[in-house]
Amino acid sequence: MYMNVFRSRKRADMDAAAYQADAARMAELARQQPGFVSYKTFSAEDGETVTISEWECEADARAWAGHFEHRAVQNRGRSEYYESYIVYSCDGPDVRRFTHDDSRGGLA
Repeated sequence: MYMNVFRSRKRADMDAAAYQADAARMAELARQQPGFVSYKTFSAEDGETVTISEWECEADARAWAGHFEHRAVQNRGRSEYYESYIVYSCDGPDVRRFTHDDSRGGLA
């Protein structure tokens, strides 16, 4: 598994409708890419958003990062939407799971 964590803050003067349209299109397009596993976005009270995307492998994640339509929206994000962002990426993250299951004492 390969994971990207995208933390961002949006500009106060950005076009929210344009951003939402681009975000919806990127979500739709990402789901169609080879190796896509999942993504979720979370918003904090202070305005920061965090998007976590999971991919089968690094090559699939990098192919998505380089997709021509995605690249165009990345450029628009830098020029029109984001005040700042940071991306964390890792291959083979250390994964620990917990599942409530009384028959096994709760550990999976």
